[in-house]
Amino acid sequence: MATRRRRQLWAGVLALVGLVLLIIGVTVADGVAAWVEVVVAILLLVTSYVVQHLARRDTVYRPDERR
Repeated sequence: MATRRRRQLWAGVLALVGLVLLIIGVTVADGVAAWVEVVVAILLLVTSYVVQHLARRDTVYRPDERR
């Protein structure tokens, strides 16, 4: 249970940082810096999704004695 919460917390942090970078990259940054920020933001958002998926999968597919 603690592992699931920790993974969800990290997924939330990654998603928040990714969204902030995406907003900055699209609105404020210019040139190459904007593209770098957008690419990093997309990678962080995808990583956040993967971490969330792992946390959910661990909960759904674990043996009954651990539930």
